[in-house]
Amino acid sequence: MKKIIIVSIAIIGSLGVKAQTKSCCSLGVTNQNTMLASNTEFALTHQEPLAYKLDNPSGEMVSMKTADSINASGYLIKSKVPSNKYLFVFHEWWGLNDHIKREAEHLFASFKDVNVLAIDLYDGKMGTTREEAQKLMMGMSEARSKAIVEAAFKFIGGKAQVATYGWCMGGAWSLQAALIGKKQVKACVMYYGMPEGNVERLKSLNCEVLGLFATKDKFINPELVGTFESNMKKAGKKLTVFNFEADHAFANPSNPGFNKTATDDAFLKASNFLIARFGLIKN
Repeated sequence: MKKIIIVSIAIIGSLGVKAQTKSCCSLGVTNQNTMLASNTEFALTHQEPLAYKLDNPSGEMVSMKTADSINASGYLIKSKVPSNKYLFVFHEWWGLNDHIKREAEHLFASFKDVNVLAIDLYDGKMGTTREEAQKLMMGMSEARSKAIVEAAFKFIGGKAQVATYGWCMGGAWSLQAALIGKKQVKACVMYYGMPEGNVERLKSLNCEVLGLFATKDKFINPELVGTFESNMKKAGKKLTVFNFEADHAFANPSNPGFNKTATDDAFLKASNFLIARFGLIKN
């Protein structure tokens, strides 16, 4: 195995999140994720993913115009009947691979009358090893990531309603997309993702948030989750948190450490949340 690359910012060391929680208000989410990705211990919590190929996909890749002139892309599964409801799905640090497309298909099959759009934050790049994923996450640009999310909102149009959903890095961007989309976003689901630490930014949130976290996660840990709960309360926003006796990335079926019991429970809670807050109808 190749040696995992570490940059100078990795001085946060094994207690990286504690360092981040002190400065999170001054850091954008991409910079916080960069600090995480540059931490060797964090990288090692991600086991090499099991190979998976999606057969007979029901969606297609679409191109979305961005403000910076470089088209963004996403995997879109259209509702079988016309619908103005969209579920934005955000991938982990591995990228928009077939596993995430499978998760998008699973979400699509679970509800009626909703379009599912899995957004590619890596512009077509994917990681199959920790080292590759680490480089991709460390190389993200805050401006480019924001432009991609904004392009997705422009792609669906201002009259569409949105719920956001993501895991790990994508969990962080699920919350960021909810902030970017303002009143257009009706619900946000984030699995073990880096929370927004700026209370003033959280005050602009226009939807409820469901946080699904892991008690054994050393980075997005119970202390950090507790701070998030406190910050949301200060901002006057509704956050529901469920903590699972599991480790980081427990809900990823391509993870050798996949926890099916926790995953099934988390998915049920997420589904009920989307039904209650976004008005989705169960299939």
